[in-house]
Amino acid sequence: MRKKLSARVSVVVTAAMAAVLIPLAGTSYAASCSGTGCDNKGPVTYGCDGDAVTKKTVSDGIRKAELRWSASCQAAWVRGSDPTPGNDFWPHYAWIEKHSTASGQPLVKALYVTIPDGGSDWSNMLGGSNYYYRVCHEDGGTGELWCSSYW
Repeated sequence: MRKKLSARVSVVVTAAMAAVLIPLAGTSYAASCSGTGCDNKGPVTYGCDGDAVTKKTVSDGIRKAELRWSASCQAAWVRGSDPTPGNDFWPHYAWIEKHSTASGQPLVKALYVTIPDGGSDWSNMLGGSNYYYRVCHEDGGTGELWCSSYW
């Protein structure tokens, strides 16, 4: 009797451990914000980067700014990247703009990020599916500006 009880306890404990540990393998976190509730929150921190797609891109021929969109979070952000380290003599910036109309007026919010020399970085998010977004990239030395169309 004692042997059967010990075996049953062992099976129950093993099943309980499996139920706890199996979900941790390859964990995919669910989005924890949505729409305007994602404003100024990090896309990775809030689990919005998992289903993100690039909707618009602007480039100066080297560096680029991408408009990233998460359908699960209903939010967008800009990712700025520079694949060639050592070519930056001055800073380069990328930003995302959130507008209430397709004509771009008025501007609701904007978030900026400095594009790292030879790397990439992203802004926090701006959310809501009833808005229009665009991304821009500026050469900090010459002031040249590249902006996408509204999406």
